[in-house]
Amino acid sequence: MSDLNKQKIVDSVPQTGFFGHPKGLLTLFFTEFWERFSYYGMRAILVFYMYYEVSQGGLGLDQPTALAIMSIYGSLVYMSGIIGGWLADRIFGSSKAIFYGGIFIMLGHIVLAFPGNLAMFFVSMVLIVLGTGLLKPNVTTVVGDIYSENDNRRDAGFSIFYMGINLGGFLAPLIVGKAMDTSFHLGFGIAAVGMFIGLVVFVVTKKKYLGLAGTTVPNPLTPSEKKKTYTIFGLSAAVITAFVALGIPMGFLTFDVFIALVGVFGILTPTIYFFIMYRSPKTTAVERSRIIAYIPLFIASVMFWAIQEQGATILAVYADQRANLEFLGFTISPAWFQSLNPLFIILLAPVFAWVWVKIGDRQPTVPVKFSLGLLFAGLSFLVILVPGYLNGAESLVNPLWLVLSYFIVVLGELCLSPVGLSATTKLAPAAFSAQTMSLWFLTNAAAQGINAQIVKFYTPATEMVYFGVIGGTAIVLSIILFLFAPKIQGYMKGIK
Repeated sequence: MSDLNKQKIVDSVPQTGFFGHPKGLLTLFFTEFWERFSYYGMRAILVFYMYYEVSQGGLGLDQPTALAIMSIYGSLVYMSGIIGGWLADRIFGSSKAIFYGGIFIMLGHIVLAFPGNLAMFFVSMVLIVLGTGLLKPNVTTVVGDIYSENDNRRDAGFSIFYMGINLGGFLAPLIVGKAMDTSFHLGFGIAAVGMFIGLVVFVVTKKKYLGLAGTTVPNPLTPSEKKKTYTIFGLSAAVITAFVALGIPMGFLTFDVFIALVGVFGILTPTIYFFIMYRSPKTTAVERSRIIAYIPLFIASVMFWAIQEQGATILAVYADQRANLEFLGFTISPAWFQSLNPLFIILLAPVFAWVWVKIGDRQPTVPVKFSLGLLFAGLSFLVILVPGYLNGAESLVNPLWLVLSYFIVVLGELCLSPVGLSATTKLAPAAFSAQTMSLWFLTNAAAQGINAQIVKFYTPATEMVYFGVIGGTAIVLSIILFLFAPKIQGYMKGIK
């Protein structure tokens, strides 16, 4: 997309009207709020639904399998963003991708809302994976579209948008977690309603507030490319179908093999994408330099999310089985701990946004912010091993240790995640704008693909080693990134 077309899109959006930001931020804020309400509400109870006994309303899976499925599911959700980004960039634009994605997500939650078997559970997962892949990277891309490249409100705007994500993430576990006491399916039904409201908000307000943002196709397929692409898609679908149809009965496509494949694809897919974008004739010399700068940021983000995403797996089990849930006269639902991360972001995101604007050009560079994010992530895991060291693996832990761990990782998240979203929109080659945002979400996919391999090593007996090794690795990587930050900044070619 040319700079002229980018400016035309910006000019079509009312540039004030939502806390000093473009009015379109309101539409995107509340669309993503409700989408995240539905997603995080479902996710807060999903691991419990999988490993609770059938007599308790669950599926009765063994705990290691439930943890691995949770990680693989999270990986596929973010991996599917590549498909959603490609469809938006090449076929129908970001706005339509957001709408279609919301429909799929809502249908997936509706399937979960009705009692069913394991097969229906996997049908719902497929729908939600496809829907999130369409919606999530594209709604974030449109946030970037409503600001000009040099608008100093961008980082603050992404922080406000990020606060909307986490407001939905805060409320959902509290409401859905309470509904879990009645029925898991009631909780999933509430998630479906949330996505429906998000769709209504988007459809009703997008024309007036978003203008041309999300309506263009940055790099449309030529007629010859369409024929080639559809042929590749058709052949790929046939090969995958045959592989699954033959692999399961013959025994070579087992659950462990599937986990390994997702992990491999989680790493291989972004590697291929970096290569394609770098070698593309549509990528300029400056854009190639920025791609080089983006690679270490990508790696750092994978390490960060490998820790942060265990809040819905390892720390969820820790809350359910290791924490003392009778606290100050109240019985705490283990699902409620999922609200801690977004609660702290809601409280601190405006502070971070204000600080970045206040210090302006004196603020740390993007690589330095990423190194701080990794440092806090590592510390959050070192903190959670302390009660085990003090009291042993058999005694119940004061839940305030979990609260502290979530608080520390949020400090890291606010240094890395909204900054990463903003940097991605600025470092992305013009011909790959939505796809580069999908690449950013692949950091989460790769992280959770790796997590699916390592969560099986967690037990109360290995608790200290587990948290210590992962936390220590993150701290070492943060120091390395800090030392190389000036070099990385140079490759960013003026992007701050």
